[in-house]
Amino acid sequence: MSDLHLAFWPKNQPRHLTLPRTHLFFNAQVSATRYPDKPYILFYDTPISFARFHDEAERIAGFLQRECGVARGDRVLLYMQNSPQFVLAYYGILRADAVVVPVNPMNMTDELRHYVKDTGAKVAFAAQDLHAQIAPLMGAGSEEGGGLEHLIVATYSDYLEREHDYAAPPFVTAPRMAIEGPGVTPWHGMLARALRPGTMENGPDDLAVMPYTSGTTGFPKGCMHTHRSVMYNAVAGVNWVGTQADTVLLSVLPFFHVTGMQGSMNSPLLAGATMVLLPRWDRDVAARMIERHRVNGVQLISTMVVDLLSNPRIADYDLSSLSRISGGGAAMPEAIAQKMKDMLGIPYLEGYGMSETMAATHINPADRPKKQCLGMPLYDVDSRILDTETMSLLPQGGVGEIIVSAPQVMQGYWNNPAASADAFIEFDGKRFLRTGDIAMVDEDGYFFMVDRLKRMINASGFKVWPAEVEALLYHHPAIQEACIIAAPDAKRGETVKAVVVLKEAFRDKVSAEDIIAWSHEHMAAYKIPRIVEFRETLPKSASGKLLWREMQQQAMAQKA
Repeated sequence: MSDLHLAFWPKNQPRHLTLPRTHLFFNAQVSATRYPDKPYILFYDTPISFARFHDEAERIAGFLQRECGVARGDRVLLYMQNSPQFVLAYYGILRADAVVVPVNPMNMTDELRHYVKDTGAKVAFAAQDLHAQIAPLMGAGSEEGGGLEHLIVATYSDYLEREHDYAAPPFVTAPRMAIEGPGVTPWHGMLARALRPGTMENGPDDLAVMPYTSGTTGFPKGCMHTHRSVMYNAVAGVNWVGTQADTVLLSVLPFFHVTGMQGSMNSPLLAGATMVLLPRWDRDVAARMIERHRVNGVQLISTMVVDLLSNPRIADYDLSSLSRISGGGAAMPEAIAQKMKDMLGIPYLEGYGMSETMAATHINPADRPKKQCLGMPLYDVDSRILDTETMSLLPQGGVGEIIVSAPQVMQGYWNNPAASADAFIEFDGKRFLRTGDIAMVDEDGYFFMVDRLKRMINASGFKVWPAEVEALLYHHPAIQEACIIAAPDAKRGETVKAVVVLKEAFRDKVSAEDIIAWSHEHMAAYKIPRIVEFRETLPKSASGKLLWREMQQQAMAQKA
């Protein structure tokens, strides 16, 4: 491991991080005891105190255990937008000693089916606007269903208890719908039961959260994280950026993704801080919330920063309370980072992490950040550069794959020992995660992204795995072959392009618009091909392997 970055290590930070040996739910207990009346969540100006949060999470855990039969170690799906109910369900599942499986609310039924079957989940939480997608998976063991036995349905507007003057999206303000059926319970009905759970049994080394990540094999894989690995990033984030009990954070990055989950949800609960919760990005609403609640910090991906700063009304808002804007997922354009520094007087703090590491492994120090840089390894993180051809370590300046050995690294992939074995490599008696990202270390020990070893498309910070989209496209009755590649996009950075061969009977009868419309019904919006190109055949190697890289290079050359 290079020690070059230690010369620039923040002077107010220790190099080692001592982690609490506690269950994650203990953070909720502590904050509720310390700050019972203080708001943990502000949802369009409706406050939810730490005491209320703790009480309702306990009621949820009691319902899961006593009505749904959830036992220690069971997996429970969480399928919602950012909302008070997402956070409450997350901690209710943990309090029941079960495992949270956060699911992107953009996923459709075909995608959800894999999550249900792979985890063996019998219980799920879903918002009422997503009920239609998950309803077909109800019905234990049936071929048509997915094995779910219990579904708790939430209505976001239940927590709009105070008048507000924000422009909230319709899915937030929609009144409660009467959704009924075997095994279906409305959120308010669950809380009204006021059931209490048994004693917590899990410890730091038990599974707590299992976010799914896709890859080259097509189907998403569950990353097994313990209470300890999740706790690491919550504690590390609080310490690194200086979150305190009186800090106010704007929480808008998706909670189903590890970056928003850790930095915008778990960290403020640990610190006793207040989060101003925004379910979906809206630059004017975000600016008004920052101004009204004197928000100190916010996590935003680069496209959100671009949108915020390009708002012609930005001068109308007082954003002077902001002392930090941080994020990752896609490099911040240098011109935008400079514009942000000029307008707000603060730098953009970029970081690097992945689902397999429960968010950040690297981050820039606030007093000496570098632009378009992954940052330096965090506390107790051993990060090195691997030559993928010789499988040997490279010195400073060499370009290779980032490998990481650290407390926040997952245990492995759920129910997938082969993928788990492929994900790790050993050096100096340590187990290192192979990230699949190609980088180099500069003379100061900072890491800079160079390329991606894995075949992945980065569309506005959303990671799109081509093999997964291809697997879904093959369900289209007209498609004989499909290859997903990245195409340059002025706004998204990259966008999804499908190169398709149609079956003989469908040629000249199916259009690109037909393929795109079908995709809207079967996959999350960010995965949908925005461009469809038809070909007679797809290029293949002598062994029959699809030459996706050749098509990728052609797409980039056409744009150039």
